[in-house]
Amino acid sequence: MNSKLNIFILLFPFLLMTVTGYAQTSDSTLHQTDSLLRAADSLTHILDSVQTKVPSNDSNAIDSSKKTAMPAAANGGYEIKGSIKDKNTGEGIPFATVFFPHSGIGTPADLEGNFIFQFSVPPNDTLRVQALGYDAYYRLIDRSKKQQTFYIELERGSNELNEVVVHAGEDPALLLLKKIIAHKPMNNPDRVSNYKYNVYNKLEVDIQRLSKKQFESLPVPMMKKFSFIYDNLDTTSEAKPFLPFYLTETISDYYFQREPKKTKEFIKANQLKGVDNQSITQFLGSMYQDVNSYDNFIPVFNKEFVSPISNAGAMYYKYKIKDTQTAYGHQIVLVQFSPRRNGENCFYGDFWVVDSVYALQRISMEVPKDANVNWVNRVSLYQEFAPVHDTLWFCVKNKFIADFVGPYGAKLPGLIGRKTTLYQNIVVNDTSVSNVVNDSKLKQDVYVADSARHMNEDFWSNARPDSLSKNEKAIYHMLDTLDNMPLFMTYKNTLKFLTIGKKEFGPIEYGPVWNIYSHNPIEGNRFRIDIGTTPVLFKDVYLKGHLAYGTQDQRFKYGLSGLWLLQREPKPRVYIYASYIHDVDRSTNYYDEVSTDNIFSTIARKHYIPWKLAFVNEARFEFFKSYNSGFSHMVYGIHKDFTPYAPLPSAGIFWDDDGAPTSNVVATEVGVRLRYAYKEKFLTGNYQRVSLGSKYPIVEIRYGLGLKDVWKSNYSYNRASISVSDKVKIPPLGSIYYNFFAGKYWGTLPYPLLEILPGNEYYYYNKYAFSMMNRYEFIADQYVGFNIEHTIGGGIFNYIPYLKKAKLRQFWTAKGVIGSLSDANTALNFNKGYEFRTLAGHPYIELGTGVENIFQILRIDFVWRVTPKALPNEPKEKYFGIFGSIKFNF
Repeated sequence: MNSKLNIFILLFPFLLMTVTGYAQTSDSTLHQTDSLLRAADSLTHILDSVQTKVPSNDSNAIDSSKKTAMPAAANGGYEIKGSIKDKNTGEGIPFATVFFPHSGIGTPADLEGNFIFQFSVPPNDTLRVQALGYDAYYRLIDRSKKQQTFYIELERGSNELNEVVVHAGEDPALLLLKKIIAHKPMNNPDRVSNYKYNVYNKLEVDIQRLSKKQFESLPVPMMKKFSFIYDNLDTTSEAKPFLPFYLTETISDYYFQREPKKTKEFIKANQLKGVDNQSITQFLGSMYQDVNSYDNFIPVFNKEFVSPISNAGAMYYKYKIKDTQTAYGHQIVLVQFSPRRNGENCFYGDFWVVDSVYALQRISMEVPKDANVNWVNRVSLYQEFAPVHDTLWFCVKNKFIADFVGPYGAKLPGLIGRKTTLYQNIVVNDTSVSNVVNDSKLKQDVYVADSARHMNEDFWSNARPDSLSKNEKAIYHMLDTLDNMPLFMTYKNTLKFLTIGKKEFGPIEYGPVWNIYSHNPIEGNRFRIDIGTTPVLFKDVYLKGHLAYGTQDQRFKYGLSGLWLLQREPKPRVYIYASYIHDVDRSTNYYDEVSTDNIFSTIARKHYIPWKLAFVNEARFEFFKSYNSGFSHMVYGIHKDFTPYAPLPSAGIFWDDDGAPTSNVVATEVGVRLRYAYKEKFLTGNYQRVSLGSKYPIVEIRYGLGLKDVWKSNYSYNRASISVSDKVKIPPLGSIYYNFFAGKYWGTLPYPLLEILPGNEYYYYNKYAFSMMNRYEFIADQYVGFNIEHTIGGGIFNYIPYLKKAKLRQFWTAKGVIGSLSDANTALNFNKGYEFRTLAGHPYIELGTGVENIFQILRIDFVWRVTPKALPNEPKEKYFGIFGSIKFNF
């Protein structure tokens, strides 16, 4: 989906679905290399090739002497136990080695990273912890305490794997990879007919790298009044402080059917602290998390990364077998992997695979720091699998961790998001699943229970598979306190105003502020104010109006509109909309929505192109209804009075019913718009909603009928159009956006009622307009065209040392249209004081390329107009242009 300038969109990358995996029993091919795996790799790496880290204090030790003692402690001996975790994911590190150096005493951790020692006297006062792929760690023990419990975090070491030379046979790691790939069809979750499970999702977002001293010194008045929030800061993390400020939990039941593919999810409970938007609830379950490690590519922030077990994995990764252990009664093999080449969309990390069935037992993946991904310093994915029965290994835990930073600000305060998903009560190939997904009464994909947001703490305490940590519990209390502080609400509303340009005053909102000023040769300096209502006044009705004044024409303009939501999300949207506009018209038939009535468009306009404006009085009525299938229809009526300003012509073109010349066009039209967007998702605000796109093509058909003699309309006509658009991912070559469109008009009509092909008269790049075409340059009564943009990604920049660090990205564009104009329409509109052009026999084509992600936000387009050829008096600027724009994207 495209990134939206909305704070909620920042959270969606965390909502990634965990893989669910399966396996089928087959003969092992690894027993012949067992001795090599253990002797040559595992022991040597553990005892000799480590990089140590010695903590400066013992703050992570937890005195558990008050807890019930194990038998050894009860007899006067010592008990030392603990848990070994990955510092980034917080997950246990299986089979990590814990030992006392130079003593011969040690033990491996279990599958969850837990260990325990019981003895009469410790062999020495130093405990050493190490695991394959991690930096080693020393811990001093306190001999004065009989019982000690440690929470030990290990950090991953270098992600480079040394080249391995294998003689007299194939590399065991590649041999294992081939077996994994060969068994993917059996282990992929799609192989079963259906399944269901209970799922628990938890998403936490924290501010990190912001100490209490830094917080209080921020250049914001009275920040010390908020210092109490640091009571929630984990004191063991002062070196790298993080402040939890957002948490949401969701419990749901999920159903999946393979053929035909259907899914249903029932969200039973949800509590959310930090951003109160009910439409987010539907995205917090399992439905919209579509990561599968058995796929060839894994999406990370709209970028496609090559899976470590991709069919082409050997082309992108280096592998090395490091260890073998036992889990769930099966032999499992540890394989480390790292990218073959820097800069490509690959992970580094490791996975444990079940020998003989070649199914994943767990996998840990890290995005390299030099990957071409914006706004993040580190991304980690962790997935864990357990056997459901003899041949089926299913995902039981998924974690996604992202460390967000600003451009070139890895040491500045930022956000860290942690999403954890736990799966329970997994049932496979059961008729109860089919009964649910095929129930004709259940038309939606996601259902949110009315009581979902009203469950009490007793429910959550019993329903959570795992209890909340101290920090997580503190979030609820902290945010409740903040929401009751008037000063906090003032800051919150101010930030909202600076972000979206709107300010609420109880039942009234003002903005957007960007529209307050613009300039054009008709009005001169134009000033505008926008006022709307809020849910405080009406929950389902949105009223809006604007008032504008031009200092040159000394004329007031205005607009009024009303939206009545008859049915709103989570049900299919139904609304009635009406508006009346009395204002200067800048509109063009863009094949998407674009606004030019703002201060930014005034600054960026091409100075050498004359303005083409008109004054309009327009009344509009719409009835819109959508359906769960993705189909929607809109019935509309428009009455429009169009009076052009010079240089646009009117003499000899506009006529009334009596055949007398007029200076304006009056038309009344009714029509219908049919749209099909399968599985399209939306983020909904108070009244409006933003499309998050669809994985499937979007088809739109429009038909309009001009009604003569209705409200003084002078024209009778028919018009129809169709468009098909989609964004297709083609990893590893990026993605392609396309839009194919066509249309036709029937009738003899003045140019305002014909197709005015969309030109761009600004230096700001407009994706939906023809960059080297002017407005009102080409008109047509039948046309067909295309708009294609291929976003490549890093491309050649990935292989240029200094440019690679800048994370620049390549793209190319191609736009074209061909059209014609009937003899009658040509005779009516041409040679009347304005030089219109037609594309009959001469298609318009422009090609472009450029660089985006400059400083992670800027984009530069270089566009060439290929056809039609230049006229003798046309400037060169019309055939080559450089355009800039701002683009926020991961």
